[in-house]
Amino acid sequence: MSILIVGCGLSGVVIAERLANVLNKKVIIIEKRNHIGGNCYDYKEKESNILINKYGAHLFHTNNEKVWNYINKFDKWVRWEHKVLSYVDDKFVSIPVNITTINQLCEENLENEEDVKEWLTENQVKYNEINNSEEMAKSRIGETLYNKLIKDYTYKQWNKYPSELNKSVLERIPIRPNFDTRYFNDKYQALPQKGYTHFFEQILDNKNIEVKLNCDYFDFIKENNNYEYTIFTGPIDSYFNDYEKLEYRSIDFKIEVIKNMNYYQPNSVVNYPQNNVEFTRIVEYKHFLNQKSENTVIVSETTNNKGEPYYPVPNERNLSLYEKYKKLAEAEENKNVFFIGRLANYKYFNMDQAILNSLDFFENTLLNKL
Repeated sequence: MSILIVGCGLSGVVIAERLANVLNKKVIIIEKRNHIGGNCYDYKEKESNILINKYGAHLFHTNNEKVWNYINKFDKWVRWEHKVLSYVDDKFVSIPVNITTINQLCEENLENEEDVKEWLTENQVKYNEINNSEEMAKSRIGETLYNKLIKDYTYKQWNKYPSELNKSVLERIPIRPNFDTRYFNDKYQALPQKGYTHFFEQILDNKNIEVKLNCDYFDFIKENNNYEYTIFTGPIDSYFNDYEKLEYRSIDFKIEVIKNMNYYQPNSVVNYPQNNVEFTRIVEYKHFLNQKSENTVIVSETTNNKGEPYYPVPNERNLSLYEKYKKLAEAEENKNVFFIGRLANYKYFNMDQAILNSLDFFENTLLNKL
């Protein structure tokens, strides 16, 4: 019995590995792109020999021991504490907001946690009920920081102002009541020593797993429809044609090789939250893993509504529409077709969440059926 998995990103690959190694099942993964790894895919840029992510920087972080132990079975990971700067009012400031950020952007002189608590009490906007992301953000960081860091950046990211987005989008804006400049505070923060593509190659190194690239699912099943189980990790609305299409945000990546330059910017990632430039951020990959080269590579990112789907757009229209698709997906389970992953579940997952989601699906659903 062969099992078909649609998509060679994190969700599909983890399920394939579990089926192949734990249950000794034959698995075929089909992938419409010309490479494995989904959006994690990375490669060496030819002119600089710098390892870059084709679809934007991916920083692994988790507090989950199960996920951490799982990924370490396949490759060596190097501790990497990610830091992000934001270029605002002609200066670089730390993100998430910490004491230094408040002092720089609000002309304060805070010194400790008590100062931050007092400042927040004075500046957080109070609402009887929070209805959207604008109110959520203002209730957490106040009006000034909202306008400087959040409002226009969110519009560039989503093509919608925070007032048009579900409150969940910005409900986790972190505030550090100290001088901590780390972007994440998870116990485990790391990068694969040889890159994500190598990590995926290690996971897929099993005689029971066959990968077919440049293979579209809907063309493939016209002549190959005899699989007992199908796990679909693509956009859920591409599988069904019953309703309107869901909204997704895509990203344009502009790659620039700068010769004979050590570093272009002081940090790997610099956000540009104000509307004086179109792009949302610049990533300089040379910083990651302290790569060596005479040149450097920068990638500017601009979001749009066309192209590869990256992020679900969580507003009322889309969330309501997804519930209709979800009911169709649940009915397909009777035919042993399952929908797993960010695009299939119309939900943003961090990498560790995607891995855990697949591990749980394997343990709680597939093990009971196979």
